[in-house]
Amino acid sequence: MVAIREIAEDACRLSVRPRRTGPRRSVRLQQSRLLDEVLGTGLTTGRLLIAERQGEVLGYLTSETPTPDHVRITSMAVCVRHRRTGIGRLLLDQLLAGTPADTSVSAVVGLDDLPSAGLLLSRGFLAPDSIESSPTEPDVRLCYRFKLRVEYIDPDSRQLIPLAERDHLLRAIAAPDVGITALVRLMGEPAFEVSRFERDDPATLQSDEAAAGLTFSGAVLAAITFLLGFSFASQRFPDDVRVLLIGATFATTMSLIIYASASGELARMRSNAFGRIMKWGNVLSEYGGVLPFLISLPITYAEVTGSEASALTAGALLTVALALYERSRFSIADRFRWTFPTVVLAALTCLSPILGVLLVVRGSASWPWAAALMTALAARSLVYLFRRGPEAGMSARRPTWQVRR
Repeated sequence: MVAIREIAEDACRLSVRPRRTGPRRSVRLQQSRLLDEVLGTGLTTGRLLIAERQGEVLGYLTSETPTPDHVRITSMAVCVRHRRTGIGRLLLDQLLAGTPADTSVSAVVGLDDLPSAGLLLSRGFLAPDSIESSPTEPDVRLCYRFKLRVEYIDPDSRQLIPLAERDHLLRAIAAPDVGITALVRLMGEPAFEVSRFERDDPATLQSDEAAAGLTFSGAVLAAITFLLGFSFASQRFPDDVRVLLIGATFATTMSLIIYASASGELARMRSNAFGRIMKWGNVLSEYGGVLPFLISLPITYAEVTGSEASALTAGALLTVALALYERSRFSIADRFRWTFPTVVLAALTCLSPILGVLLVVRGSASWPWAAALMTALAARSLVYLFRRGPEAGMSARRPTWQVRR
């Protein structure tokens, strides 16, 4: 605690500052008491991160949670001898990695505190607003917040404003949809990049997403229903695949109902549950409808035609295609953290086409294959519906604004 306090006094980077009233001795006393309070609160609440090497404290970071879904950085300092070595970046990344994805992270930093500004801006923060303590003796501080969603910058509205032009800078960020996105050097002098963000209509985007989900699930349900009808008309159609298709029909129908509920959420309920509703629809549509339908095709082909070579080729191609899809950015699995159980379940899903064809070609019973596939798909659905993945872990996050091309 003593070492941390010495670093903080050396660094003088407290984001919460006392009012500039009274004698200088009184101000120093207020700063000392405030520092003790901030560090003590960090220790008691577990919101204190310490960087040390071989027993030497190199820096620290404290934060608080004024609300359950908001983390505020209250103090951060690095020993003078170890600055510009990545200590502050490691502390900040550690804080972000332990913060849920839907939680806001903010900080208040003095306008002249360029090292802190450069660190925050480089890790995905932006400064859309400022605080001025007193009109007579201005103490300007910038309010930084971490970007939670991808947004696009209008390439024609970016400008560089030198720090010396304070009034111009404060007027610029006072405009709506504008924020500081970078700290640069102009002729050796510090300057901030001020950018304007393009704003999309969330209601329109969500409505389009719900409509796309309804259209997609409707098309999948039509294909599954056609194949299921054919299965009941064929004497050679495998019974286990019939059961698989019946389950796929049920799951896809449920996804249609869920997508319709998402439309009702937008139109009437407006309980801010659109994302959770669409997550259920997407998972049921993919793991309950699309994948069972695709995996059943080569097995059905092998049972109905009896052509071993072509059936094995179709099963192998579908296995490779599913493996490539699972590792692509388009799959639901890519949105979550890969763990050993999820890798095993994904591998079982991808190998199901070729395994099913091999069982049919050799004349073995395929019911165990169907049971294992349905269990794997059900387990994956439960995992992705009720666990948190990299959407909840922020270790892989990066600045989430991009220039519109």
